[in-house]
Amino acid sequence: MAQPSPNRPDVPGRVTPTPLNEDTTAGRTTISSLVVQKVAGLAAREVAGVHALGSGVSRAFGALRERIPGSGTTSTSGVSVEVGEKQTAIDLDLVVEYGARIVEVARAVRRNVIRAVEEITALEVIEVNIAVNDIHLPGEDDDAPESSRVE
Repeated sequence: MAQPSPNRPDVPGRVTPTPLNEDTTAGRTTISSLVVQKVAGLAAREVAGVHALGSGVSRAFGALRERIPGSGTTSTSGVSVEVGEKQTAIDLDLVVEYGARIVEVARAVRRNVIRAVEEITALEVIEVNIAVNDIHLPGEDDDAPESSRVE
């Protein structure tokens, strides 16, 4: 992965994280990609204007999974990550609320995800790629079955 400048202008107030694997440590710390996925997903959902994460298909499978007893819920739908020893790259699929300024929502999501992942994991986030796959319209109910014209 490419080494970005530690003082990137696109992340105001960015704090350089303490490295995970320093030469002076008495052991090694690794962080699972699942941990990074969950932190990034939660941070993205905190931003106003984000309705959901994931494409329509992944959200449908997630809704089915939630109805199966014992399956638990997944907070990683719509989040994929690549995690190295010191850095991570994150890809997010977003559904944005209708009326929200997509560019501003994406910018806020990127800032919040970078801040949260770097503070919690100490991994350097080298990129956050955002794909807006849908817009949630007012009055749309995600759980309601689509009505048919025929009976």
